[in-house]
Amino acid sequence: MAYNIKDVFYLSTEATVTASTANAGSAQLDLSAYIDPIARGRTKGTGLAVYKVHWIIQDDNDSDPAKMDETGVMSYGLLAGVGLGDNATGAINATEATFSATNALMVSGGAFYGYKSSIANASTPGVMSPAVSYVEPSKDVPYVIVRDNVCLVYNVATNFANGTIIGCRLEVAQITLDQATLNQLLRTQTV
Repeated sequence: MAYNIKDVFYLSTEATVTASTANAGSAQLDLSAYIDPIARGRTKGTGLAVYKVHWIIQDDNDSDPAKMDETGVMSYGLLAGVGLGDNATGAINATEATFSATNALMVSGGAFYGYKSSIANASTPGVMSPAVSYVEPSKDVPYVIVRDNVCLVYNVATNFANGTIIGCRLEVAQITLDQATLNQLLRTQTV
């Protein structure tokens, strides 16, 4: 499928990063309605091509941008087929390798540094420190998911001062895959 208005549609998910809580959390997005990795007769298997991922990090009370007094730091990623489910902050452990650019399951990922995370004095003006993406699919080379879920996973390195929402919107298209490509993707998208 081509990247065009006829084929591309949006999916989204979000999670709340709890204030003053360490460790990781997740939000799972079920993709089973869009993916069928089994070829049957003349029917080819289908996968979900992810062309772009748009991230937002905002305050959980009023949907404004993250607060200027935010000290939290986290890594985040959208991981294909990990099946973690929905977990509150602190409910799971995420290893450093989870957010590595070399992780074959990483669809998109980055890091967020709160505005006050790099200064010791809370009354000192912060420097704008938005989320930094380091892995992204593209319109030319999408990430093709052949597993039945994708999980937004985040790991808090420095506790957040405020409740924060991390969310993402995916630009996707359902695509057909030949058997060789499907087999290769199934091998690489194994937890």
